Amino acid sequence: MKRYFNTLLGSALFMMMLTPAAQAAQDGGQVPPPQSASDVPEPVSGAPLAPEYASAIGRMAYVWGWPLVNMHNRQTLFATAPKPGLLGGVLPVAPLNQVSMLSDYLRPEQRFVTSPNQDVVYGAGFLALDQDAVVVQVPDFGDRFWVYQVVDQRSDSFAAMGIQYGTEPGHYLLVGPDWDGETPDGIKGVFHSQTHLGAVFPRIFMDDTAEDREAIQPLIDQVMAYPLAEYTGEMKTTDWSESPTIPNPNEGGDGETQWVVPEEFFKVLPEVLAETPPLPGEEGIYATVRQVLDAAADDPDLMEALTQTAVETEEQVISDMFEFRNNGVDAGNGWRTQQNAARFGYDYFQRTATAKGNMFSNVPQETMYFGADFDSTGDRLDGAGNYTVTFPAGQLPPVNGFWSLTLYNEQHFFYPNELDRFSLGTKNKSLVTNDDGSLTIYVQNENPGGEREANWLPAPEDHFSLYIRAYWPKEAITNGDWTPPTIEPAD
Repeated sequence: MKRYFNTLLGSALFMMMLTPAAQAAQDGGQVPPPQSASDVPEPVSGAPLAPEYASAIGRMAYVWGWPLVNMHNRQTLFATAPKPGLLGGVLPVAPLNQVSMLSDYLRPEQRFVTSPNQDVVYGAGFLALDQDAVVVQVPDFGDRFWVYQVVDQRSDSFAAMGIQYGTEPGHYLLVGPDWDGETPDGIKGVFHSQTHLGAVFPRIFMDDTAEDREAIQPLIDQVMAYPLAEYTGEMKTTDWSESPTIPNPNEGGDGETQWVVPEEFFKVLPEVLAETPPLPGEEGIYATVRQVLDAAADDPDLMEALTQTAVETEEQVISDMFEFRNNGVDAGNGWRTQQNAARFGYDYFQRTATAKGNMFSNVPQETMYFGADFDSTGDRLDGAGNYTVTFPAGQLPPVNGFWSLTLYNEQHFFYPNELDRFSLGTKNKSLVTNDDGSLTIYVQNENPGGEREANWLPAPEDHFSLYIRAYWPKEAITNGDWTPPTIEPAD
């Protein structure tokens, strides 16, 4: 009997060691098809790759990997923060696995991320979940709108935390893909990221009034995140209004900080691939790109070809993704909207376009976004003209949370103006409706004066864009029944 089992075991081991061709001979000539990615042969290393081939693969790799490198480089900046504070006095930054909070709206001077909103008090923190799991605190916000955006390295959401989810106050745990620790007492939920690198962006709605600014402070002071090793079971607090200023090494410039530098892209990409496991089905992309990167590491001509490809692809492909007109799908009346934000999956175009023009967009059930670069006649929005945006009576964006209309300059940042006003919507209590119940917002460079000033959205003298946000949208928005109003040039 023992000899019989030894024979079976030996036969099984022999079959496992056979090459596909040898096994085919044993099976009557049939080569077994691959059953998983691990069964598919990878490219042979050491093959002589032509620069033209490297460039062809590099072009796709640049578009595909652009958001991953973007996130990697943002985390690298946060890792330099000595303590939670305000970068340049305007942007919340913190050491990895912590968050920092503002105590008011985001200022127009920030250049960390394009297309921000001015309806919420923001927080920000980047994760390194290979170092430790991270505890996130949720205060009792009552009926105030709030949502924590929690994303992995691909900008995909992996935690549903907010008023629309009925999330209870308390402590929650963010863990990496390899975490197998015990959940401490008092932790209300555990959220698993597919990558070790991630980010947390709390958003807490605030009315544009002195009273609400005062009322929100005790709540935001309880918004904190810290490594699991520091968890005590008690709610920690900090006075975010006293946050120290941290010098900004990238201060200055009109546009967003250049998070992806084409000349450095393919030097960083190998590290990014190592820290970002492939999605199911992406193994072939990884194998193909790695073959080229490995060859380029030993061949200066190949690396030069990849670098030139990165520069050309940035100019020829990525740069145009910045415009709202080249992002999302048609939403009617000249507006574009996203339907898969923060759940991009294999949609590499949408993921990269979003990372370029309006990174860190929430998932659709949290927020729907509508961007416009042109008026109803098809002309580019420009401060040389005057425009009106009229919401008919009963046709304000249907939301459970809040809505706003924001104006961005040509670089997708707030336009500094005499009223310090960058958006209008739910937070504004002085908007004036028309006699028929409709609401008209006046978008122009010069103050329209009188009663219209309350509804004036100041515009720069050159090109600009408009952006509607609908937080916690109702079904009429998510299913496309609601259409944004036209942007009409005024006489």
